[in-house]
Amino acid sequence: LPRRRDFPLLKTRLWGRDFDSPIGLAAGFDKDAEAIDGLFAMGFDFVEAGTVTPRPQAGNPKPRLFRLTEDHALINRLGFNSRGLEAFAARLAGRRTRGWVGVNIGVNKDSADPIADYVAGLEAVAGHAAYIAVNVSSPNTPGLREFQARDALAVLVETLMAARAMLTPEGRRPLPLLIKIAPDLHDDAIADIAVVALELAVDGLIISNTTIARDNLTSPLGAEAGGLSGKPLFDRSTALLNAMFRVTEGRVPLIGVGGVASGADAYAKIRAGASLVQLYTALIYQGPGLIDRIKADLDACLVADGFTHIADAVGLDSG
Repeated sequence: LPRRRDFPLLKTRLWGRDFDSPIGLAAGFDKDAEAIDGLFAMGFDFVEAGTVTPRPQAGNPKPRLFRLTEDHALINRLGFNSRGLEAFAARLAGRRTRGWVGVNIGVNKDSADPIADYVAGLEAVAGHAAYIAVNVSSPNTPGLREFQARDALAVLVETLMAARAMLTPEGRRPLPLLIKIAPDLHDDAIADIAVVALELAVDGLIISNTTIARDNLTSPLGAEAGGLSGKPLFDRSTALLNAMFRVTEGRVPLIGVGGVASGADAYAKIRAGASLVQLYTALIYQGPGLIDRIKADLDACLVADGFTHIADAVGLDSG
């Protein structure tokens, strides 16, 4: 691979970790931590692997992934297909390249104790993850989004934080714990999640997962069930990002994801409140060259607006 360009303006620091740029890969692409070394070689500066479930499961029947070419979008109803934590953790431990890897954890569809599933995920990968992303927002596992309700989310976060404390060596910074939320939230739900995040000192929110909305699609596949990602998700997810930045007063770090396909899109997420940005669907349509194009274009946006550090642009459009 050619030597990648360095963009000093894009360097940022979060959770005591230095990132060469804020551009990372969203969860769902490398569900079983099989391609991490190659993904870093492609140019991502952090990778979120998963969603991984405690026990292996096949996911939903095929076909379950649909390309909406006319809309630059995807619909998936994969259903947490996973080879399970044991195999995932072994591959994560065996990776050769340096770089920050977040792990997105979920629950088995037939679990009798979903909170125990999340705790198992945390415990299995804590020694090899840069952060843990708690997936309470996939539309493809029945009942999962109910964990976004205020009381349920508080119990889940408190339980995970207690488990994390048991794993944290004395004097060490705890492993960052992030919650990944859905874009289909009303104002009361946004406020409830913000309260939990602030009161329990959650380390970050990932905004957002796929949507069940179907706004202004032209593809004949637009009626398929599942979560919609890509260009049609951009406005909805960015509006939620901006709303969450405002309601948390910028006190909770945010990762912006949903419809990012250019440096201008990444810049819009950052100005809306994102400290880091993820993509997935646009990579399917534009290929790996997109990653460095986004960095170069994002760098140009910052230069044009007179910024000397990317962190100075975070949340500028929050009103």
